[in-house]
Amino acid sequence: MDLTQGTQEEKQIRAKKMMLWFGIVSLVMTFAGWTSAYIVSKSRPDWLNNFDLPDAFLLSVAIIVLSSFTLILAKNALKKDKRSQTTLFLGLTLVLGFLFIYNQFQGFNEIIGSGYHFTGPTSNITMTFIFVIAFMHVLHVIVGLICLLVVIYNHFKQKYTATSYLGFELAATFWHFVDILWILLFLFLYFFR
Repeated sequence: MDLTQGTQEEKQIRAKKMMLWFGIVSLVMTFAGWTSAYIVSKSRPDWLNNFDLPDAFLLSVAIIVLSSFTLILAKNALKKDKRSQTTLFLGLTLVLGFLFIYNQFQGFNEIIGSGYHFTGPTSNITMTFIFVIAFMHVLHVIVGLICLLVVIYNHFKQKYTATSYLGFELAATFWHFVDILWILLFLFLYFFR
């Protein structure tokens, strides 16, 4: 398929989608770098091998997966021109996103409550890596929440229709990416202790 073919609008849509995917690939590379550093650091003598991830991190997996389902339901409702259902599922996705972040901070509190700190004289390299990886993911969820807020605003302004919803689609793609990313990061941190 020749990317130079099509109307100006089709070219702009392809360009916006491509830019999003470039951003996602760069984020994948960034997190791959951090997880690689984590693996290399496991050979340090001060590395903790016997630790449990916070229960809140596991609960966060369930919450973010559920949020992806509510966003899928919102998109399906939009495609069927069911505005009230779209609003409901977008709102649920937003609430679940905030609940995810709350649970992440509960997880950080669990780590601190176990006597491990992220910096300072009582810090530990293992927990510092876990904190950095999880916190950087939280920052990307915050970006996803900002995108959702823009989608909700545009939805109320009736900028999306059953056949024209590019902004919604881009935000949903990013949201599903941070969802999958957290699942993979959780599994990585769980199995590579």
